[in-house]
Amino acid sequence: MSGRLNVFQRMMLRWSDLHPYSGVHVVQIDQPLVEARLAERIARQLEANGLTGLVVDPSRRWFCYEGGPSQVALEVLSGALDPFAVVCDAVERHLNSPFPHERRANPFRFFAVAEADSFHLGLVYDHFIAGGESIALLLKGIADAFSAPDPTGPGPPALDLYPATYRHLIVRHPVAFLKGLLGLPGLLALSRRSFRPRYRGGDDPQNGLAYFRLGPVQLAALRRASKAWGVTINDFFLASLLQALSPLAADRRQERRRRELAVASIVNARDDFGADPRSTFGQFLASFRIAHPVPEGISLRELVHDVHAETTRIKRHKLYLQTIVALGLSSLMWRFLSVPRRRRFFAKHHPAWGGVTALNVDALWGMRGPDSLQSPDYLRAGSTGPLCPMVLAVTTARDALNVGVTFRTAEFSRADVDAVIARFKRCIESLEEGEACAA
Repeated sequence: MSGRLNVFQRMMLRWSDLHPYSGVHVVQIDQPLVEARLAERIARQLEANGLTGLVVDPSRRWFCYEGGPSQVALEVLSGALDPFAVVCDAVERHLNSPFPHERRANPFRFFAVAEADSFHLGLVYDHFIAGGESIALLLKGIADAFSAPDPTGPGPPALDLYPATYRHLIVRHPVAFLKGLLGLPGLLALSRRSFRPRYRGGDDPQNGLAYFRLGPVQLAALRRASKAWGVTINDFFLASLLQALSPLAADRRQERRRRELAVASIVNARDDFGADPRSTFGQFLASFRIAHPVPEGISLRELVHDVHAETTRIKRHKLYLQTIVALGLSSLMWRFLSVPRRRRFFAKHHPAWGGVTALNVDALWGMRGPDSLQSPDYLRAGSTGPLCPMVLAVTTARDALNVGVTFRTAEFSRADVDAVIARFKRCIESLEEGEACAA
């Protein structure tokens, strides 16, 4: 059996020609590391799930898992001095390390950072193969298998590895796609209003990594404010990111036309496919953008409500499916663009300064209750790619928020990123204090 690459997957493979387009998930396992056992359990899970022998033919828009023994690529690192620093260094290094795109490829790499009585397990994946839900459940299976005393128990249930492409969505949601097509002029107008990232360091696509954590108290305050204000937690993330980025794009206020700041939200369109994440492995991503002038002095509450009004409209009419239409049109133009123009294409026509991708691992793993571990229990990060120069991977795990921040070093310095993180955290922490963060 074989599957068809969807529009997003094909574009991800094109982006990988410019810079590795990968994702990384890291989980802490509270048992001593036994390297041979870990490698064996990883191989067992990949083979049982059918995730071996991947063959990809982008020219024919086709892929297939042919099966066979797993070739486990496992790197073991010592975390004796500063385990989390070693984890962050490994994540950043792997985000900038390409996967070979041969006809028969291994889309997974693993690393383990060993401590005395526990270790961090990192799963690096070529992002075109799957979204975050599929990877989180695969990593859970590996962690459970490592922790299980008996490796001979029943394996995981068979997965559907060849989900429907976005053509299936056209059949399921024809009105939404028609609205998306008719709404493209509005999407272009939004792009013309949005201030473009400058990429002061040129076309260098190198990714840097930063990390911060919002604990159970901050998450509880966020949930209370979300309910009281009648908005979503993702609305808070987008509004806080707009406020956090606004000082770095202050030059937009001198522009005649491009005076708005845009950020993007990654959307998991799995429900639109009618696909169960526990039985289907694959990629179901879409996205949308929010643009706002973020005037000086605007309160977080006002900005969140403005964002909520727009996200509500987008969700009601499924306008995030516009992304699929736009990517399809972009793919027609891609072959006629030089490499330098490909690097700048989305900065010009899709000007977003940052993006948010959220994943609730508590819901997927069934974890509940705050945890007192000093190091993070689950961390994610994803390549920025050419779409935007900063991505916040927000992960809910054990009633806290772990946020991996990837950024294009050509656009943001470490000091810039530290300032963005400080402003973002201040917005969320102001909810706990009952204050109204202002731009």
